Amino acid sequence: MSEAAKKALENHDKGYNCAQAVACAFADRMGKDEKEVFEIMEAFGFGMGTMGTCGAVSAMAAVVGMAESDGALDGPKTKKASYKAMKELTNKFIEKNSSVVCRELKGVDSGQMLRSCNGCIQDAAEIVEEYLNNK
Repeated sequence: MSEAAKKALENHDKGYNCAQAVACAFADRMGKDEKEVFEIMEAFGFGMGTMGTCGAVSAMAAVVGMAESDGALDGPKTKKASYKAMKELTNKFIEKNSSVVCRELKGVDSGQMLRSCNGCIQDAAEIVEEYLNNK
């Protein structure tokens, strides 16, 4: 298991939601304040509170944005790179888990759980860590 995945799972054990657990595992590496990342990611947990897009997947998007964005408020030029990277990471997550939808991952309607929260957190953190290491 990767170091980022271990940190993300430790965060989840401390009570962070899935999105907070993953994004905060990368806060230092991205040069961001962990408390601020924690606050920003709070509403992304539990599939944005609706069992929609998995919080761990939302955290992947947040980290990709931190890694790719040029921060140019008056003329950003990095959106395409961010979208491309997130599409690749999302596809990797789907390959492992068959979905990015919290409700489907938990098997709410089907009765068949595809992946536990801890599993989703581990997968998302490892996918992001691989992406950052190859960047």
